[in-house]
Amino acid sequence: MSLFAMGFLLVILQPSTGQFPRACANTQSLLRKECCPPWDGDGSPCGELSSRGSCQNILLSQAPLGPQFPFSGVDDREDWPSVFYNRTCKCEGNFKGFNCGECKFGFSGLNCTERQLRTRRNIFQLTTSEKDKFLAYLNLAKNTPSQDYVIATGTYTQMNNGSNPMFRNINVYDLFVWMHYYASRDTLLGGSSVWRDIDFAHEAPGFLPWHRVFLLMWEHEIRKITGDENFTIPYWDWRDAEDCVVCTDEYMGGRHPTNPNLLSPASFFSSWQVICTQSEEYNSQQALCNATSEGPILRNPGNNDKSRTPRLPSSAEVEFCLSLTQYESGSMDKMANYSFRNTLEGFADPRTAISNISQSGLHNALHIYMNGSMSQVQGSANDPIFVLHHAFVDSIFERWLRRHRPMLEVYPAANAPIGHNRENYMVPFIPLYRNGEFFKPSRELGYDYEYLQEPALDSFQEFLIPYLEQARQIWAWLVGAAVIGGIITAVLTGLILACRKKKRGTSSEIQPLLIESEDYNNISYQSNF
Repeated sequence: MSLFAMGFLLVILQPSTGQFPRACANTQSLLRKECCPPWDGDGSPCGELSSRGSCQNILLSQAPLGPQFPFSGVDDREDWPSVFYNRTCKCEGNFKGFNCGECKFGFSGLNCTERQLRTRRNIFQLTTSEKDKFLAYLNLAKNTPSQDYVIATGTYTQMNNGSNPMFRNINVYDLFVWMHYYASRDTLLGGSSVWRDIDFAHEAPGFLPWHRVFLLMWEHEIRKITGDENFTIPYWDWRDAEDCVVCTDEYMGGRHPTNPNLLSPASFFSSWQVICTQSEEYNSQQALCNATSEGPILRNPGNNDKSRTPRLPSSAEVEFCLSLTQYESGSMDKMANYSFRNTLEGFADPRTAISNISQSGLHNALHIYMNGSMSQVQGSANDPIFVLHHAFVDSIFERWLRRHRPMLEVYPAANAPIGHNRENYMVPFIPLYRNGEFFKPSRELGYDYEYLQEPALDSFQEFLIPYLEQARQIWAWLVGAAVIGGIITAVLTGLILACRKKKRGTSSEIQPLLIESEDYNNISYQSNF
C-alpha cells in the first residue's frame, strides 16, 4: 500500500483507543469533568441514539490498597481517571471506544457482532515481504500524527484545575511510548521531592494485564493507519538465544560500525528519536515528559552488567515459571515469593521463585541485556524490540492461563499496590479498562499465538466448554458432595429396610411413603452429580 493511500485512510478512519481523547482535551470538558464525545454515526454523545452507549458516572473501586504508596490526593493517576473526568461513555454490548464508536477486542462488523481471531506469529516465520511490511508499518506509525489523541504536558494542578489545558500532538508510535512513561513515572510531590515506589504498569499484579491491553491497542492503531485489518504483532522467542538475533539490519537494526551504543545507519531505526528518557530532569523540574526529541535509540546488546544478567533466559526457566500455581502472593509487589507474575516479570529467581531484586530474570533480563534505551523502564518502549519482547512475554502469560485455568477471583481484589486491584482502571487508558477484564484467555480477546494454536472446535464443543470449565472449578466440591450423598443414601436405605422388617405386616396404605423415599433418594443422587 502506498504512503499516499495510507494517509488517505488516516483521514476517513474512525476514532480509536489511547490516552486523552482530543475531543475531551479542552477547558469545557475538564471543568465539567466529562468525556463523552459524540459518535459520528448519529451525532449523539456515546452513540446513545443508536443504543451504543451513554454518558455515565464512573464507578471507582473502593477496595483497600497496599501500603506501598502512603499518600492521597497528590497524583493525577490516583483513582484514574477521576482527577480529569468523572463521567465517560459506558458502552453497551460489544461496542467500545471513548465514544462507543468501535468494537471490543475480538469483535468487528457494523454492529460488532462478528467474532475475530487473529494470530501472532514468530518474526522469523514471516516471509520477507511480511517482515518488510511490519517494519514499514512501524516507521509509518513513527511519522503519522495521532488524529484522535493528545498527551498531557502538565499535571492537573499545573493546568489550573482544568481552566488552562496543557496538551500537545504526538505521533502514533510515540503516543504509546508516552503512555508507558506516564504509567510508570514517579509521583511529583512539589519542590524537588518525588516518590519513586509507584508504578501503575509494573511490579504488581497488573503488569501482565496492563501490557496485554497496551499491545492490543497498539495493534489496533496500526490497523487503523494502514487499513490492514489482519495485522498482528510478531513475537521474538528469545528462549536459549545466544545473542540478540533480531539485532540485524534485516530486522530491528544492527550495531553501528564505529559506535557500539548506536544502531547501524543501514537501518531506518537509526534515525528515530527517543522521548521520555530523562526522568531525573523531569523530576527536578516537577514536570511531565512533553515528548521532545532526546536523541537516537541506544542499544548495545550483551555488553550489560553480567553479574545482574549473565545471559538471556532459558527454556528451563520459562518452564519452571509456568509450573508456579500462584498468580500473586504476599506483598504483591517485587518482593513477592512463589508468584508467577513476579517470577515472569523478573524480580524473583526463575529457578526458585524467591524474590531477588539484585538479579534480573525472564522479562527484566531481556531489558537489561539490551543495554540501552530498553533498559530504562519509563523510556523502554522507544526501542521497537519492545513490542516483539512483550508479545512473547504475553504468550507465556497465555500459556499459564491455559495450563492453570484460574478463576477471575485468583486476581487480587484488594490490598495490591495502587492501581493494581482487580477493579482498578488501568492508567492512562481512555476508554477505561479494568485489570480483571484481561485476566482471561487471549482467544476471548480475539487473538492467539502461532505456537500455541490448538485444533479448531466444532460448535457443540464450544457450547460445552464453559459448562465443563465450571464443572472443573467445582470438581472437588462435587466429589465431596457425592461421597456425603452416598453415605446419607446408605443410612436412609438401612433405616428403611429396618423399618420394613419391623413393620412387615402393616397395611397397604403405608406403602406409598416407601416409594416416595426411594424417589427422594434418586433425586438427591442426581442433584449431587
